[in-house]
Amino acid sequence: MSAPVAPTLDQIRSWPATVDVSRAAAALGCSKSHLYELIKRGEAPVRVLPLGGRHRVVTASLVRLLEGA
Repeated sequence: MSAPVAPTLDQIRSWPATVDVSRAAAALGCSKSHLYELIKRGEAPVRVLPLGGRHRVVTASLVRLLEGA
């Protein structure tokens, strides 16, 4: 089985205002578990909102980060 293809910046721009951690991790090119660990340590490179016991990543912060990369 091949690795999932990372979304393009244009695709990410079309996402909803927030996305789940697994989708954000794919955009960042890291594993979901790695991004969760960064969130837990308060070191996530993107804005994260804790909503109802889950975490949502703010899409605009993903776009800003990737535009600067």
